[in-house]
Amino acid sequence: VQLQASGGGLVQPGGSLRLSCLVSGFTLGYNAIGWFRQAPGKEREGVSCLNGSDGSTLYVDSVKGRFTISRDNAKNTVYLHMNNLKPEDTAVYYCGTDRRLWCDSAADSEYDYWGQGTLVTVSS
Repeated sequence: VQLQASGGGLVQPGGSLRLSCLVSGFTLGYNAIGWFRQAPGKEREGVSCLNGSDGSTLYVDSVKGRFTISRDNAKNTVYLHMNNLKPEDTAVYYCGTDRRLWCDSAADSEYDYWGQGTLVTVSS
């Protein structure tokens, strides 16, 4: 089981980024995938989760309306589209899975499997 996040970078407040999570060793359609982040000096924070069975999505309140999680099963990739980015979104972003069909919650930040993260910096 492998997950690798990419797509981070430096963006101005109000800007957008799309993160990608390439997975291998399991089937997206049968496994929930979550995104979580960790800012410097802070604890991990769950951001969003996508259920494996029906692709339904969950978000924490701080990103609702700004972030969208989606997947492309053919490419074994889950995306996190981030719009209207704020300085408080600055963090290393990770994708993870527990190899279960359903998400526990969008706020979940403890996964059995996760990969190298990607740094998002929101600054003017």
